[in-house]
This record gives sequence, C-alpha cells and structure tokens, in this order.
Amino acid sequence: MKPVKVLSTTALVMSLLLAGCGDKPAAQPQDNAQTQTTQQPAAQEEAKKSAVADLVGATKELVGVLKAEQVDWDKAIKLYDEKLKSHVQSMDEANSAQVNEQITAALNAGKDGQLPAKVVAQIGDKLLQKVAFLSIRNEFKGANDQFANKDEAKKELGEAKEYYNGVLKAMIEKRDNAYETQLVSAIDAGFAEMEGAIEKGDNLAFNLGKQVVDKSIMKAFYLASGAEKGYAYKIEKLVKEGKADDARVGQAEGWAFFQSLQSYLEKHDKEDADFINSQFDLSNDVKNVKGDTINQAYVRAIAKTAKSEYEASVENWGNDKAAITALEGALFIDMIKTDLPKALGSAEKADALQKLAQQYLDAVKAQDKAKADESFKQIKPVLDLLEKYGK
Repeated sequence: MKPVKVLSTTALVMSLLLAGCGDKPAAQPQDNAQTQTTQQPAAQEEAKKSAVADLVGATKELVGVLKAEQVDWDKAIKLYDEKLKSHVQSMDEANSAQVNEQITAALNAGKDGQLPAKVVAQIGDKLLQKVAFLSIRNEFKGANDQFANKDEAKKELGEAKEYYNGVLKAMIEKRDNAYETQLVSAIDAGFAEMEGAIEKGDNLAFNLGKQVVDKSIMKAFYLASGAEKGYAYKIEKLVKEGKADDARVGQAEGWAFFQSLQSYLEKHDKEDADFINSQFDLSNDVKNVKGDTINQAYVRAIAKTAKSEYEASVENWGNDKAAITALEGALFIDMIKTDLPKALGSAEKADALQKLAQQYLDAVKAQDKAKADESFKQIKPVLDLLEKYGK
C-alpha cells in the first residue's frame, strides 16, 4: 500500500483548507466580553497550563497503577478521586456523558474482585482517552469562542495539543502502524492549519482544520474497535483459540474505545450504535461476539452519519457550514476506507466513491452548486447502499 494514497481524502481536504472556500472574506466571530483587549493575568494562564499538565500526568500515573502486576486499588481510587474526578465530571456535564460513573464503577468492581484487574485496567485506560478527546474538543470550543483574541485562542489550542500529545498520540501511532495509515500526519497538519488560521484571522479555515483533527481521532477509535484489525475481530479469534479470559479483556477494550464514538453515531443510527455497544458490553458472553456483525454495524452507522453531513452541506449552501459539513462527509467516508471494497463489492467502486467525495469538495471550494448537486446525486445512492451493508 502506498502511504500517499492512504489519506487521499485527507489530502484533498487539506487542499481545501489551504486554498479556502471560494475567495470570500473569512467569517469572524461576534465580539463579546471574552474577546476584548483585557487578558487574563499571566499567573492565571500559568496555573491553567500547569493544570493541564497535571491532568495528563495524573492520567498516565493512574493507567500505570492499573496496569501494574499487583494493583493497589486504594491508591488507584485515591488518585482518581483527588486528581482526575472533578475534571472528568466537568467533561461529563459539558457533554452529557457518564464517564465518571463508569470509571468509578470499574475501580470499585476491581477492588471488590467483581472484575479482573486486566479488564479494569483497559476500561480505565480507554475511558481516560475519551476524557482527553472531550477535553480537546472543549479547548477547540474555547479557541473558537476566543478567536478574535489571538493570544487566548493560541493558548486554548496549545492546551488541546497537550492533551493530544500526552494521552492520545501513542494510541493513534499504534493504529497507523497496524493499518499503514497516516493519521498522526493528518492531525499534525490539522493543528498547523488551525494555528495558521488564528494568525490570519480566518475562522472558517480554523473550523476546517478542527474537523481534520477531530475526525482523524475518531477514525483511530474506530480502527481500534471495529475495523478489520480491531477488537471485534480479535475477540472472536481469541475465543476460537480457547483464550476466553483474554477475549474478555479485549471485549472491555472494544467497549471502552466505542464510548468515544457512541454519542456521535447514535444521533444518526441509534439502532446500530446500540447493537455495537451491546456486543462489547461485558454482560454479553464473548462467544456471541462476531467481528463481521460489529464491523457491518459500524459501516452502516458511519455511512448514515456521512450522508447526514452531506445533506447538511446541501441545505446550507452559501454558508460556511456547507464547507464544514462537506469536509465532515468526506472524512466519514475516509473513516471506513478499508471496508469500502468489501462493502461495495469492488475496489473500483470504493475508489469511485472517494473520487465523488473529492468532486463534491472541489465544487464547494469553487462554489459551483450545479457540480456539487450532481456529485451529491451520485454519492447519496452509494451511501444508501452502505446503510444496508450486512442486512
């Protein structure tokens, strides 16, 4: 596989980012009290930087405690309660999530002997990755809200990069090695685009770069969980080899990775999202887990999500959202790139869909509505077909 082709969609996306959409002036956020010239005192900024570093450090420390040969459960619970819990709760509140409840239950189950230590370790590790992902999104929102104040926006973005580098990058590098993808390079390019956009005052370019980072991280979670080398297939293989205990650990990893995707996918396909969650749930016997059924449900849910983004792009023609959702649609198609030849019946059909995604993006960039409409008319039936994959 030639690396340059692995991220073909991302490459065309980056051309969109660098060139802008049409040549219209960049959209600027409304002035508000937070974007006035008054800046936070340096001491407050240093405290915030230190807080992010402390959270990243505490995350690594807790994962290390949980993965030790002999787990000190009292130490793990104390560490979580004192250094991480309040931040996890704040991310839960902002995202209608339940990560604190899930981590707390897992730690208590490990201490009581209701769950094996290896299972708890994976739940804790992967749910803390979800917290890092939610934290990155929170910093992106802060940067966007503060966009008119370059210094503040850059600081928010820098904190997002700190969460990424400290908690998520190693996981994404592992997926790149397994699938010969270049997600780390795409994420680096997305961050660079966001930094340049802040400097130029180009809010649309900032939001496009944000989508590259966001969806590339989501793709890594998918590759880890439901793609051809993900835990859905690893569980089935381990069961066949008579390694039920290892399969259960893999089930915990698959479930915890999926938690970072569930809320997004269930907005568009609750049935398949619920199915994936139920398959990875530890209450389900590992013997029932089948890689193909989980993979197909993932493809259906991601295809429905992509179609929703394209529909939003069509509906918002002429606005910045048309470009942003066109980009998201292309990135969701790229998310299931390795599945497309099998799902569509041939590599040629898979390539054709990606070319259509490029054509649509090019049309948005040129503000050529006729060409965009024609491309969407061809993309939609293919996504409709993918929505039925495996049924």
